[in-house]
Amino acid sequence: MEQAPPTPAQPAPPADETEARPGLPQPTRLPLYLTLAYLVLISYASLYPFANWRDLGISPLEFLDAGWPRYWTGFDLSVNVIVYLPLGFLLALTLRRLPGRWSAAIAALLLGSLFSLAMECLQNWLPTRVPSNVDLACNTAGSAIGAVLAVWSGKAIIRRIARFQQDWLAPIPQAELGLVLLGIWLLTQLSPETLLFGVGDLRQVLGLTPAVPYAAPAFFVLETGVIVCNTIVIGLFGRALLIDRSYPHLLLICLFVLALAIRTLAASVLVAPQDALAWLTPGARLGLLIGGVLLSLMLLLPAAHRIALAGVALMAGTALVNLTPPNPYSEAALATWRQGHFLNFNGLTRWAASLWPFLALPYLTALGRRL
Repeated sequence: MEQAPPTPAQPAPPADETEARPGLPQPTRLPLYLTLAYLVLISYASLYPFANWRDLGISPLEFLDAGWPRYWTGFDLSVNVIVYLPLGFLLALTLRRLPGRWSAAIAALLLGSLFSLAMECLQNWLPTRVPSNVDLACNTAGSAIGAVLAVWSGKAIIRRIARFQQDWLAPIPQAELGLVLLGIWLLTQLSPETLLFGVGDLRQVLGLTPAVPYAAPAFFVLETGVIVCNTIVIGLFGRALLIDRSYPHLLLICLFVLALAIRTLAASVLVAPQDALAWLTPGARLGLLIGGVLLSLMLLLPAAHRIALAGVALMAGTALVNLTPPNPYSEAALATWRQGHFLNFNGLTRWAASLWPFLALPYLTALGRRL
């Protein structure tokens, strides 16, 4: 009896560049996390200040039949296109596994336009907002442009992101989420009204009055403590995300230099050029010095101990920032900024700074349990 010839091996189906295979980068969720963060950002910018909601008794879709707005500028149209361009781009990257070359782009366009429609409809109930079909059209155009750009360059970008994760990020669960949280912290440095590195202040959010009256000696001590704690938090948080062979100490120095540069630029542009270094107070100088020394020592500890200390420092810094009285001199310098055209931006950065510790602490807790 003749033996049947062996069946030739079937060729393996093509795999996505980010599939988990030996020698290749692991799949990345960074586009998903960035998309979610960007959706929150757009929602805030579209619906701020979330106050005085009212019902006009009209259909929320009535604005779709409106004519061309009486007052408009090319700048407004451009902004509405540009703001939604990253959303379309990120959505297409997130949906890149859909079959077909243009499926992700079409889905991103539909989702971007539906999200814009939802924002415009909700603006019907806000007295300070006016829904516009022109804004909807511009937002849709921005989503379309971003989605097309993602189709053209998405594979290369995903490959580079995955390679970056493999070369620089530690092999820990949800490292990409930690990277996004670190990016949100950098965003909070754009607010010149908060203490340097100060996050977690809930008094403005909850409408609470300062518990401690202003006095220069007390303010100096509390400001120093806030900066010391948060320097430790950010340093240990960033170190937890970095692989050992990625020169973590040098990268942490670069992170702090970037944060201080953002702070300086924000103060120069949003307040006044002469106030660019207003954050460099005696308390800030001492806090950075003490925090840097303590951080250098803590970086020598095992990973589990570093995570635990980061959590303790985060809670201590949050408590101290809520006890620190407002500086009347800084309040006077910032008055012009608050009265300008940056109210939405001011509110966004303040909310991000207020909520950041309550996003970072669960992440550190989950990370500590896995170490």
